[in-house]
Amino acid sequence: MLKLKDGRPILRAMLTLAIPISLQNLITFAVSFADNLMIGSLGDTAISAVYMGTQVQTFLQMVVNGVAMGMLVIVAQYWGKQDLERIRVVAGIAMRIVLVLGVVVTILSVGFPREILTLLTPGEKSVVDAAIPYLQIVGCSYLFFCVSQVLIAMLRGVENAKIGMYVSFGSLISNVFLNWVLIFGHLGFSPMGIRGAAIATLISRILEAVAAACYVLLKEKRLCWRVRYVFVPGGQLTRDFIRYGAPVIAGDFVWGINMFCQSMILGRLPEEAIAATSIMNMMSNMVYVWITGLCSAVGIITGKLVGGGETEKIRPYARMVQGMFLGVGVVSGLLVYALRHPFISLYNITPTAQGYAEQLMALLAVTIVGTCYQMTGLAGLVKAGGDTSFVFKNDTIFVFLVVLPSAWFALVSGAPVWVVMACLKCDQILKCFVAVVKINRFRWMKNLTIQEGAGENERV
Repeated sequence: MLKLKDGRPILRAMLTLAIPISLQNLITFAVSFADNLMIGSLGDTAISAVYMGTQVQTFLQMVVNGVAMGMLVIVAQYWGKQDLERIRVVAGIAMRIVLVLGVVVTILSVGFPREILTLLTPGEKSVVDAAIPYLQIVGCSYLFFCVSQVLIAMLRGVENAKIGMYVSFGSLISNVFLNWVLIFGHLGFSPMGIRGAAIATLISRILEAVAAACYVLLKEKRLCWRVRYVFVPGGQLTRDFIRYGAPVIAGDFVWGINMFCQSMILGRLPEEAIAATSIMNMMSNMVYVWITGLCSAVGIITGKLVGGGETEKIRPYARMVQGMFLGVGVVSGLLVYALRHPFISLYNITPTAQGYAEQLMALLAVTIVGTCYQMTGLAGLVKAGGDTSFVFKNDTIFVFLVVLPSAWFALVSGAPVWVVMACLKCDQILKCFVAVVKINRFRWMKNLTIQEGAGENERV
């Protein structure tokens, strides 16, 4: 049985991380699902408006996740060496980046909501009008979201994944309660509909950021990170973050552009198709709960093995991971297909939207198998193992040369909705062929840490 230096079996260590991360993801999903379901009772236009209003959040989340993952790639390797001081400095660099990002996106969302939404769905004025107040209010939450995500990722990097779960659970409780109060009008409040959902999200994210900050600054004893690290010059670590983290951030930035452009394509479909896409995305996010949890755990263990010099364990570990996630993918696809009808029935949508949703769910059941395998292999092994630029290059090629051109051609040629979506999802299957070759050549293991006592430019 494969074991870490501290004697723990690798599989057990991975699951110890994956379970709380997956539970946190489940709670985060439950917040979005509660919003989606409660708004869903208001009809197709409301569902479509919230879906379009959340696309800026989706873009921001992709980029922030890129910063957090770039940080984690480096942090996990230093954690393998138990170099806490450098971990603190790297975390401060990541926090500086997301603070600037959060301010910029907030200004754009609050100041120019109509311009942003018109890019997404120019032909649906009713959807744009309904989404403007939602985007302006939720836009005020973006800075808090950026702070909480980096703080939680920071804790994950030193194998403290439970706190993120607890913080997200508190956010779930507050969000669902406030949704009930503000959307429908309870406890003396007037019904606010979409605006109420946005206010509930804003308050919940503020509370989430405050809770995460209080724990990290006042209670956490392993890392002992403080605000002053935001202002500490990184020196060689800043250059390392740019060198190794920039491709990770750029990869998620490309993926964010991909999602934004996909929203522009889908926004030109009928309102019923947009509503169906929103429902499919909810099911997709529900499946991602355990995929991303396991993928994050795989990445942390991979970085720890490489940074700690235990590269002889990588080959059997990588083979175990590939087999595990192929199985997870098959099970996930079968569950999506089996649950598609009960899930769709939760929404108050027109028969036309229901027909679209059934087609998209069947498509998702197929593509999710590829997502499980390629995402975990390329992100959890290749990227976390040190080859941070490969995934960026691979995603860029697929997004701009395959996914978006094929989907746009399908749209303008009048293809059915499910064909347009198939083009948007085709990379999830095609990337599997790239992943199986890249992973099993084992040329992606790179130690990114600075060697002690050998000068900052020398590496292990």
